[in-house]
Amino acid sequence: MANIRFGTDGWRAVIAEDFTFRNLHRVAYAAAAWALEQSSAPKVVVGYDTRFLGRAFAEYTARVLASAGVKALLPDSFVPTPAVSWATREFGCAAGVVITASHNPPEYSGFKLKADFGGPLLPDGVAEVEARIPASADGLPPLRSLDRLRASGAVAEQDLMTGYLACLRERLDIEAIRASGLRVAHDAMFGAGQGVFSALLGAGQVAALRHERNPGFGGQPPEPIERNLGGLAEAIAVEGCAAGIAHDGDADRVALFDERGQFVDSHTLLALLLRYLHKDAGLSGCVVKAFSSTSIIDRMGAAYGLPVETTRIGFKHIAGHIVQGDVLLGGEESGGIAAQGHIPDRDGLYIGLLVLQMMAQRGKNLSELVAELHEEFGAQAYRRIDFRTSAAVKEDILQRLREGRGPVRIAGAPVLRVDPFDGFKHYVEGGWLLVRPSGTEPLLRVYAEAETPERAQALIRDAAGQLGLPVSQAG
Repeated sequence: MANIRFGTDGWRAVIAEDFTFRNLHRVAYAAAAWALEQSSAPKVVVGYDTRFLGRAFAEYTARVLASAGVKALLPDSFVPTPAVSWATREFGCAAGVVITASHNPPEYSGFKLKADFGGPLLPDGVAEVEARIPASADGLPPLRSLDRLRASGAVAEQDLMTGYLACLRERLDIEAIRASGLRVAHDAMFGAGQGVFSALLGAGQVAALRHERNPGFGGQPPEPIERNLGGLAEAIAVEGCAAGIAHDGDADRVALFDERGQFVDSHTLLALLLRYLHKDAGLSGCVVKAFSSTSIIDRMGAAYGLPVETTRIGFKHIAGHIVQGDVLLGGEESGGIAAQGHIPDRDGLYIGLLVLQMMAQRGKNLSELVAELHEEFGAQAYRRIDFRTSAAVKEDILQRLREGRGPVRIAGAPVLRVDPFDGFKHYVEGGWLLVRPSGTEPLLRVYAEAETPERAQALIRDAAGQLGLPVSQAG
């Protein structure tokens, strides 16, 4: 049996290798045991995205939960992950489950856990669920049939999308967006976010891309990063759009293009929203960013008099701050952002619409808003390369870094200090470089921020060469 461990955002594995019904039984059984300790009559929402066997895995999870005495609420179709987060709190559930591997390649599936407050289950809770995963599915109680569980009410069909869409209408100025006439190109990447923008704004205001069911995602991971979104950049010009917005497979992450088809990275997006929410909307609070996020946020926090907290990578760490205090904005490098006044979780659909609201209320193009931001706080360039390598090479590199045998100069600049908070962040004059293993895939990630794109790329290429990573992958 597989040794099941949760990464930065749930358990993920290759379908039919480690993500099997028997292993799913083990994980769902642990989730049921944990939920029963939280409440005498717990309910759990079980959602799923558009991946292969998503519905079957969700129904199986519901059977495990209900057979153990946990009522399972099951939607009749795929749903975005933020809809499950919203529903977990809205319906008074002990937890939420989403069958999704988010942005991972098509051959993966996964199991995300949501807490009763409507955000990711926090690290302590995740550890408690992990500790309850049995070593084998052998000996687990038999499952009742789905038909009998439905007949008894232990598994109930639950409409999530009607309430979730109503929530978005209530918390955003949808009418201002519609009245502005802003046309948006929306790339759902064949994921669970398809149809949401059209339902809210009207089909005439949305140029929809990859809004069909395709469990193979066209042979490409549904990860909303620039190299995967060439069609979106082209559609902006062809369709005459003011912006392009993309979402990952379960729609909790977002990517953005301006009216010229230029990519607006997640760091710039986070800074734009901070400026808008504080200066235009008059909101205040702590700003929480992940360890791999831009240093511009620190400068903005100092200028606005707002505290800035840095967390480990993984939105569950940011969510921990949100539920404990007054947080204005929380975000991470991968495009997961939460804003004050909404659920304490990533919601790529909400954030995409909030950007359109900002444009409508400011009456400016996205490129103009970015230029204003850079004029006030300076521009930083950011790059990330994911290096595929063997487990042995990856561990050797990490061990060298743990022992302080990493680069002392990178692209000609001396390393001023190394912060091992979550990975190994090497600070140089005018920027930094971070080396960190992926928590969900067999990858070593190398991130860099510098004054220019060329400088950021040079930092990665030089560090990769020194560490023995394939420089050819660095572009």
